[in-house]
Amino acid sequence: MSAEQSVILVTGGTGLIGKAIQYVIETEPAGSRFGKKPGETWIFIGQNDGDLKDAESTKKLFEKYKPTHIIHLAALVGGLFKNMKYKLTFLRENMLINDNVLHWAQVFGCKKVVSCLSTCVYPDKVEYPLTEDNIHLGLPHESNFGYAHAKRMVDVMNHAYKEEFGCNFTSAIPTNVFGPADNYDLEGAHVIPALIHKCYLAKKNGTPFVVGGTGKPLRQFIYSRDLAKLFIWELREYDSVEPVILSVGEDEEISIKDVADAIVKAMDFKGEYVWDVSKADGQFRKQASNKKLLSLIGGFEFTPFDKALQESVDWFVANYDTARTGKKTV
Repeated sequence: MSAEQSVILVTGGTGLIGKAIQYVIETEPAGSRFGKKPGETWIFIGQNDGDLKDAESTKKLFEKYKPTHIIHLAALVGGLFKNMKYKLTFLRENMLINDNVLHWAQVFGCKKVVSCLSTCVYPDKVEYPLTEDNIHLGLPHESNFGYAHAKRMVDVMNHAYKEEFGCNFTSAIPTNVFGPADNYDLEGAHVIPALIHKCYLAKKNGTPFVVGGTGKPLRQFIYSRDLAKLFIWELREYDSVEPVILSVGEDEEISIKDVADAIVKAMDFKGEYVWDVSKADGQFRKQASNKKLLSLIGGFEFTPFDKALQESVDWFVANYDTARTGKKTV
């Protein structure tokens, strides 16, 4: 990105990663690598600003804001059980959102678009660690089939837009994200926010903290405020159509059991803590390599997991009445 006037539109700007990007832009020193640069205008939009599933609604947003750059985070997302239940809905709605955003970005001459993918896009049967080169080498895991295919198509569209129109469209592949302003809805949230909410209610109500599954699956978790900095870096400094995995290192995989244990500690929960092994575990692991990222960014310090988790728990407890929690019942 040059020093000229830039309008950066962040779709999904009121969600977990969008809020984190806004936090970083506003709190990092102005003019610094991750802070707001001279000539930049940042606009964060959410569902109330327009329906990205609708082509005309999306066009009106582009006419209103005239973005020069886009960080595209908007998506229909959810945890394991929601993905399993609504495969077609996740496929169709995300395909519509992505098609509209990229189409109008090309029509309006946007200089750069960075879209958010997910490690869900990878084949279920694949050698680990995951790299940027093996996205399309097999079918994704059955549990997130619809969402994964919709996200994969963003990479396909990026290459097609590059070849046909010369567009500077690329994507990021984060591992599991967590942090302040997450979606803590018990039915639709990802694993960490869902467990934080369940543990909070168990402590508040004096009931057992019940965790679904065996606790054996492994995941790499990245703090949303760290990920925000990496998105800002990719927008400003990375100009290839090929995606980049944004993740902590391969050696920082952690089991769901260890995550639940850490939440119990962070929440200072002293009650009964049990596992419901009748619930599905989902995909066992999605170990991803961040070697490409580190070779390009020139060094980056990730927030330690326990510190990031404690900050997330503290934020949730302090903001429980206004956080996205869905039904406030067990």
